Amino acid sequence: MEGMEQWKDQLEQLKIQLEPWKIQLEQWLHQAIEYLDQIPPIQLYAAIAVLFISTLLLFSIRLFKRTKSNTIVLTGLSGSGKTVLFYVLRDGSSHQGTVTSMEPNEGTFVLNSESNKKGKIKSVHLVDVPGHSRLRPKLDEFLPQAAGIVFVVDAVEFLPSCPSVSEYLYDILTKASVVKKKIPVLICCNKSDKVTAHTKEFIRKQIEKEIEKLRASRSAISAADISNDFTLGVSGEVFSFTQCRNAVTVADASGLKGEVAQVEQFIREHVKP
Repeated sequence: MEGMEQWKDQLEQLKIQLEPWKIQLEQWLHQAIEYLDQIPPIQLYAAIAVLFISTLLLFSIRLFKRTKSNTIVLTGLSGSGKTVLFYVLRDGSSHQGTVTSMEPNEGTFVLNSESNKKGKIKSVHLVDVPGHSRLRPKLDEFLPQAAGIVFVVDAVEFLPSCPSVSEYLYDILTKASVVKKKIPVLICCNKSDKVTAHTKEFIRKQIEKEIEKLRASRSAISAADISNDFTLGVSGEVFSFTQCRNAVTVADASGLKGEVAQVEQFIREHVKP
């Protein structure tokens, strides 16, 4: 009983100590109500709207930053050197020779060239999607979360494969997941160190010409291209990559020699710390 009495006494003392704060809070609340009563309703509503929009904007920015993708997709025809590039970007090793993958290679890592850098460096989720025609549907699994696409072309064997290269690239550039998100594409002209390799300018122009043919042939089959989500180019104009809704650039590279600086630059432009 004695302990209970002491507890009640302490509670009473606490109430007495809090009383001035209660009075002060009531005064502040009363003053705030009086102040709000003096503000015209229109101004009050406008202030509330501004506060609400600002809060929503800040929340959206924070959410966007938090969820921004770090996925880069490597794709292209079989034998173009995608898998070699994957290993070079990951650990600097080209795994000498031609490496053909039948399943996607995936990894999340700091680019090998940045492994000794100090400070905050964001890891890259790199996905090497097989280029075999039967396995290309796997590409659709990764495109929705891609921050960028590296489309690898064999610069040595380009001319014989130009129609197939162009058709595959056309299909990628007209996918809804790519167009709506404006996913940037880098056409990576691999094996550019070889004497017989074609220049990136030549490769770009030839692909543009081939895509122009595809536009004509596919539109002739159907006014609404049923095999693609979107169409490319501007009606009445010869096709060029500048007409695409997303950025399409071209770069040289050599996976076997480890010359991938332009690819790394593209990745860092779209996967930032």
